[in-house]
Amino acid sequence: MVRMKTAVLRHSMTGQRAGIVATGGILGVALAGGTIVLAVSAPALLPAAYAVWMLGWMLGPVFAGGGDETLRPEYFALLGLPPRRLAAGLLAAAFVGVAPATSLLALGGLVAEGVRHGAGAVLVTVPAVVLQLAAFVLLSKVAVAVLGIVLRSRLGAVLAGVINGTILAALGQGWVFAVAFGVSGEVPQFVRYLPSGWGVLAVQGDWRQAVVALAALALLVALLLAAWAALLTRRTSANRTSGRTSGRTSGRTSGRTSGRTGSRASGRTGRRAGGERRVEPEGREATRQSRAVLGKELRTWSRDLVRTHQLTFALAYGLAFAAAPLILGWPGMLPWAGPIFIVMAAGMSANLYSGDGTALWLTIMTPNAEDVRGRQLAWLLSVAPPATVLTLALTAAVDGPWPVVLALLAALLGGGAGLVPLMSAYALVPGTDPHRRSGNPLRSTEDEGSASGLVYAMLALCALTAAPAGLVAWLYGWPGVPVGVVTGLLCAWGFGLLAQRRLSAQGPELLDLMRTGRRPTNTPYNLPKRERIITAICWGFGAIPLIPQGIVPGIFKLTGAGSRGWFLALYLPEWLQWPTIVFMTLLGLTMSGLGLWIPWRHRKQPKAS
Repeated sequence: MVRMKTAVLRHSMTGQRAGIVATGGILGVALAGGTIVLAVSAPALLPAAYAVWMLGWMLGPVFAGGGDETLRPEYFALLGLPPRRLAAGLLAAAFVGVAPATSLLALGGLVAEGVRHGAGAVLVTVPAVVLQLAAFVLLSKVAVAVLGIVLRSRLGAVLAGVINGTILAALGQGWVFAVAFGVSGEVPQFVRYLPSGWGVLAVQGDWRQAVVALAALALLVALLLAAWAALLTRRTSANRTSGRTSGRTSGRTSGRTSGRTGSRASGRTGRRAGGERRVEPEGREATRQSRAVLGKELRTWSRDLVRTHQLTFALAYGLAFAAAPLILGWPGMLPWAGPIFIVMAAGMSANLYSGDGTALWLTIMTPNAEDVRGRQLAWLLSVAPPATVLTLALTAAVDGPWPVVLALLAALLGGGAGLVPLMSAYALVPGTDPHRRSGNPLRSTEDEGSASGLVYAMLALCALTAAPAGLVAWLYGWPGVPVGVVTGLLCAWGFGLLAQRRLSAQGPELLDLMRTGRRPTNTPYNLPKRERIITAICWGFGAIPLIPQGIVPGIFKLTGAGSRGWFLALYLPEWLQWPTIVFMTLLGLTMSGLGLWIPWRHRKQPKAS
């Protein structure tokens, strides 16, 4: 299985996927290097760092589309392998990839800690690193498998969304907890005794503590492997049962209904053949089609458990992210819960058309279909009510700032409604047909790297649509609200029109992409290798200097917020802070512009004959 996965990865590292994997690898190496530096400079914080790595392994697949399933259990269901042997083989293959390699590098912090405690501790680091990495990988696998079972019920999808959104928001607001618990180098005692800290305990203690910690890690790995084996058995058996059931059901249903359907259809056809068919005006026909799409999409939003999980996840993330500073007694972020929810909901919906699978041909083959407008309205009806209630209630609780919040609310709703179909039509990532989803319902796309990149791009673009209205509201107050309404309407109408034209002009190509997973060779996604890597780096890292090191510290300076967080400029002397903020903002804009310009230039170049 290890050789099989290595071969699959070697032959799939082309095009956009290669750039995204390279970007993820660079970012992972940077984080791993930071962990090692932390182990050298502040070893007391090492258990907290590994706790973050553990949560990343458990929650990362939720955000990235189901995690790495290059080798799926369904591929081996008919080989008759014992469950534990299958789980052991898949576990060995799971160590092949960028994420395990960067995690192994991050666990080099245990080696640095072992050097601090002597030669005996260095020897302990070898089994500690291996067992800790195995625990991380197995926790990820078990979490995804359990979530796959939970997402088979509506209540489970909602609960999983609430839990995952809250935990991810807590990670995003780590500075709040750092300030709350103090930044003197101490972490809460319970963090040391989490499974992520057992390797550190083994290295830092005497031989008795080392034996106990390593034995606990080994026992945890064995229990997780047994649990994963049981979950794999349930997954593969459920898939076989559902496949046989669906086949028998579809055969019986088609046999019973074909006669009735055919007779009704022939009756309608005969009646139409005997008289004139009433031709509806074009506007009324378009309205009828748009209402049909709206009804279909609203049913999908309410019945598709993956969409239920995504919407609940976005709502929980926005609320928890804004409520986290309450730990410090600062309610100033509560009014932003609604806008954050809208941005995250747009990110979760960035690959909207991929959910149709190959049924996309129904949209393409329908003349003058108002598909985009119907989907936009359905998205608004699903997102706007909770976002509006959340924004109004929490803004009233802290008495403002009303102009900025209302301006952002209107602009983001329109921007999200316009960008969701636009991004999905222009940057579609091939998805799995809903009826062919595996035991991992989060695995809605074949390329989780591309899907996560699309989500991050949507988060940035949706936030940018509200920048004009937010700036006007911040400078002039209430005039920013009509600016937000106008920009929202223009974004919804204009971006929707572009999405309609894209579907009309490139519909067959999008369907072929959905069916085969291969993009045409003359698209900007197939850049030369060097330019592909540069583009991926620009898109992967451009947001870091732009938003958290440029825009956010600028806002903190203007509003007089007391916390410095992890913003570099706020730790510098006063005379260097604004120049650093301006430099970081310009650097982020330059990187983002370069990431757009390189594919555009490549598309404009004539192709060699």
